[in-house]
Amino acid sequence: MAKAGAADELVFLPLGGSNEIGMNFNLYGFGPPHARKWIVVDLGVTFGDQTTPGVEVILPDPEFIAAHAKDVLGIVLTHAHEDHIGAVAWLWPQLRAPLYATPFTAFVLREKLRDAGLEDEAPINEVPLGGSLTLGPFELELITLTHSIPEPNGLAIRTPLGAVLHTGDWKIDPDPLLGGVTDEDAIRRLGDEGVLAMVCDSTNVFVDGVAGSEADVRVALGELIAGLKGKVAVSCFASNVARMDSVIRAAEAAGRRVCLVGRSMLRMAAAAKSVGLMADIKPFVSEGEANHLPADGVLYLCTGSQGEPRAALARIADGTHPHVKLGAGDACVFSSRVIPGNEVAIRNLQNRLADRGVRLYTDRDHPGIHVSGHPCRDELAQMYRWARPEIAVPTHGERRHLLEHAAFARDLQVPQQVTPRNGDMVRLAPGRAEIIDEVPAGRLFVDAGVLTPENGEALRERRHAAYNGMLTVAVAMDGRNRIVSGPDVRALGLPTEEGETLDEVLDELADEAEAALKRLSGDQRDDDDAIETALSRAVKKASQRIWGRRPVVETIVLRI
Repeated sequence: MAKAGAADELVFLPLGGSNEIGMNFNLYGFGPPHARKWIVVDLGVTFGDQTTPGVEVILPDPEFIAAHAKDVLGIVLTHAHEDHIGAVAWLWPQLRAPLYATPFTAFVLREKLRDAGLEDEAPINEVPLGGSLTLGPFELELITLTHSIPEPNGLAIRTPLGAVLHTGDWKIDPDPLLGGVTDEDAIRRLGDEGVLAMVCDSTNVFVDGVAGSEADVRVALGELIAGLKGKVAVSCFASNVARMDSVIRAAEAAGRRVCLVGRSMLRMAAAAKSVGLMADIKPFVSEGEANHLPADGVLYLCTGSQGEPRAALARIADGTHPHVKLGAGDACVFSSRVIPGNEVAIRNLQNRLADRGVRLYTDRDHPGIHVSGHPCRDELAQMYRWARPEIAVPTHGERRHLLEHAAFARDLQVPQQVTPRNGDMVRLAPGRAEIIDEVPAGRLFVDAGVLTPENGEALRERRHAAYNGMLTVAVAMDGRNRIVSGPDVRALGLPTEEGETLDEVLDELADEAEAALKRLSGDQRDDDDAIETALSRAVKKASQRIWGRRPVVETIVLRI
């Protein structure tokens, strides 16, 4: 490896995934400040919630690195979870850098690129498990870890100024069922070489002990499913192929055929089989075929464990699924955790299933049917003992997670800790680790298939309308600026008091609008913008008096 120049620096720059869980987007830069070369590690999404009405997918804003796209040497993906690869198809056209992934991740990503029409334009370079590649001054080695998806990889990133261990998502599972165990020897060897910094998962830093093994979940699911009667549905994360495999084998042992319900389940099963996993299971039955099986002879493996409104399980709960029906005497097993922010949606989903007479089983009443895919404190401590980094850089966590992780690393005698927010550029070498710059690090919303700024006008108006309602005011004027018809007021999302009709309130608003219009001078009546402003102000002021809120007001002036 070449020696570092006098002006060279090694920097770490998170643009997503620091101060939040999800939407991972990490950059490493090497070289003098005016001529850095960059690699991207992961490019993921997060998801909308009740504060982003109409927006389901949220991306990191690549503004900073898009301006340096010619200096991006590659995009390296650690594993196939949405919060690590979900933004690639959306943002790759702004970066146009080579993509690198192991076979399972490459299969999943290739499907996404095909959906976006980019499969031929953005080829993926497949890297074998445990493989290595060189991108300019960066020598990368993939280190096999364990997580809740096949082929999770840590990255040993060697540079002339030192080596970084980027863990990605991980845990230490002694029996992950599918794939290899954590490559302890590779991590120890890296530690013997000397690890400058470890950029590490913080998700479960507040949880004592260890995350638990998929092998134990297999036993618990087998025992539970064996004792269930009627039709059985199991919902889990489709990307957790080991969990899918455990459910399928439990179903087969109980004499049930398995039907996959939901596009993600079908895709992940295809991806798993493409790399030789789930090779010895019985063929799945279609939704139509499952309808002809006895109730005790079928198990539905469904998407939608987080209460997603358009997922398979939500449609089953609503009774709108065209093929799958659950009712009294049937069971639904939730083999997944509740992602923070989804509590209400999941509770509502479970209540709808319960209303249909479906018996529910969750990790609250059956703790063994789910384990986390992220490291708890004992596992974090073990990783620090193996790697022995000089610098701890917590990531993949909210602010409280990162600060607790830094304190934990300090207790483990790691000499330096730094806790960047998205957009904070950390110089790892030379010298002590410190934040040296701040770059733009916002979000982009996928709104009706269009990328929009985080605080774009359309979403602001939608939020305003969602909380305050909407009024439309229309008036028709003749050529002499006289009122021909109206003002006419219509409302959406606004209440009335008992004993009062909405029409009565709207008539009151119409009177206010007409009075405002009559107060305008002749010249002002020639100006449609002046009329719209006057009507809007009058109606908003009256709305504030009536409802204590200022709804969105749309005004229409017609000239006859």
